[in-house]
Amino acid sequence: MGGEIDASVNNGRGPFVFRLHGQNFHQIGSLLPEEGLPPAFTQLYIFDTENEVRNRISAFSSKRRAPNSQSRTLRDDTVEAIKSMLDECNPYAKILRTARDRFGDALQSSDVKMILISGRGTNEKTYNLPTTSEVAALFVGDFDEEIDARDIIVETKGKKLTRISELHPSYLPLQYPLLFPFGEDGYHIDLHLKRTTTTSKKPRSKVSMREFFAYKIFERYNQFSALMFSGKLFQQFLVDGFTMIEAERIRYLKLNQKALRADKYSNVSTYAASGNQDSTKCGERIVLPSTYVGGARYMREKYMDAMAVCQTFGYPELFITFTCNPKWPEITRHLQQRRLKSEDRADILSRVFKMKLDSLIFEIHNKNLFGSSRGVIYTIEFQKRGLPHAHILLWLMPRSKTPTTIDIDKVISAEIPDQATDPILYDIVKELMIHGPCGLANPRSPCMDKGKCTKKFPKDFSNDTYINKDGFPVYRRRNDGRFVEKSGVPIDNRFVIPYNPYILLKYHAHINVEWCNQTRAIKYLFKYINKGNDRVTAAAAVPKEVPTNEVGGETIVIDEIKEYYDCRYVSPGESSWRTFGFEIHHSSTTVQRLAVQLPGEHHVT
Repeated sequence: MGGEIDASVNNGRGPFVFRLHGQNFHQIGSLLPEEGLPPAFTQLYIFDTENEVRNRISAFSSKRRAPNSQSRTLRDDTVEAIKSMLDECNPYAKILRTARDRFGDALQSSDVKMILISGRGTNEKTYNLPTTSEVAALFVGDFDEEIDARDIIVETKGKKLTRISELHPSYLPLQYPLLFPFGEDGYHIDLHLKRTTTTSKKPRSKVSMREFFAYKIFERYNQFSALMFSGKLFQQFLVDGFTMIEAERIRYLKLNQKALRADKYSNVSTYAASGNQDSTKCGERIVLPSTYVGGARYMREKYMDAMAVCQTFGYPELFITFTCNPKWPEITRHLQQRRLKSEDRADILSRVFKMKLDSLIFEIHNKNLFGSSRGVIYTIEFQKRGLPHAHILLWLMPRSKTPTTIDIDKVISAEIPDQATDPILYDIVKELMIHGPCGLANPRSPCMDKGKCTKKFPKDFSNDTYINKDGFPVYRRRNDGRFVEKSGVPIDNRFVIPYNPYILLKYHAHINVEWCNQTRAIKYLFKYINKGNDRVTAAAAVPKEVPTNEVGGETIVIDEIKEYYDCRYVSPGESSWRTFGFEIHHSSTTVQRLAVQLPGEHHVT
């Protein structure tokens, strides 16, 4: 894999997370190493003896082991069992060993290539094992011009790694031989979609890549899948799979830029007036359209939609943040039966969180939990370690609004409950709704910056709720002597995150409820919930609609796809959420976008 792994996320405490930065791509090396260089694992597996394989793996493991980690030795019987299993079951191992046995010394003396043919058009089975007709070994110059662009070509010796197409059916079994021990085909464009009923006049006949990966990461009765029990490797598989899905979609956009790229007539006129004679260079850019989920234009469009809803309904009443709890009993029951940890199954976390989120939205909007609802909007984001959370905005009918601070106190609490009268709520608040400890008690807390808490804790004690001059609420936090102990530090009401007691008891998760019906808070609020997924800040900015210019005779091309890739972080949580096709934006209110054309502003393609 050619993506850049973000190791910084695993510094300190917390479960391991496989997090990828930037663009992901896939490569393969040669059959033999260059002169003077040690062989790669595929090379040593094929061309070395069993003892040499074991010795090289042991040496490689000792080099990569962290200085403070415990020493681990490889069991000979395990290595032998894996090797025997691959020799017996994996067709790719057989193919590569056959090449060694067939060509013998020719591999050392001649430039030989092996081709894994991508085409599966002659066989319509969903899962294909590679056959002799799908593999070819040839000497250079035989029939290179007939090779398909998606075929994998492995040369005897080569100085560079070769790019592998994400559409090649052999990619997954070659990248993950222990997860696909029988060499089952990965995704390829010849997978046929079996439909029993459809109302479309032009039904789709092929399986999409997203549908393929969604199918692979589901458990099925009476079927054992090594993929579900592979731990950290399953995290990599989820991230790898989603980046392949994105790569396929973006590749389509790159190949159809003529249909997507347009500029405004006023920009063309300005470009020509500046002395540029070649108008074809005006507006030359690579566009990531607003239909691409998660792109800068998409996020800006959702922000404008939310502002349109605000213009129609007025200010939203409540701002709710709902975070997934990996300790939910539905999740722990499932994982304990399989002896897994929550970080091992990001797909289960996503599915359970989606069900609970749908339940919460139904209660808020349809059952009028906080009063008669006019509309609700939410955006899904993913924390540093991949846990999904939703930012929810709620609009209420005028008769259901909370016009006074006494009404706010009925909905929102920012105090520690009485342990004697409400022990269950007390335990939940202690576990999930306490910030810190930070400040002098814990200056190394993640929220600390330059000696101060970025979340502005501890708050001040207050006997009553009121709205400050910036439009933000100051909740009632009485100095009543109640406290909880976290990490050996006593914490009082000043560190309590505002919550609603009913929601907290029912959903047992970190659910922050804030009142937000003031002018100055609105712009911050809407930009916050539509800022996009975890990425570098520059990616949230929409590229300006200006024509490209020329510097030193070279045209500067604005590549929005590259900007998107450069600023992108992908975690297993987001990968599983998007692979399942769950929405990252939801609005109960339909917004119709009107195309308003000003003089000189019509589009020119």
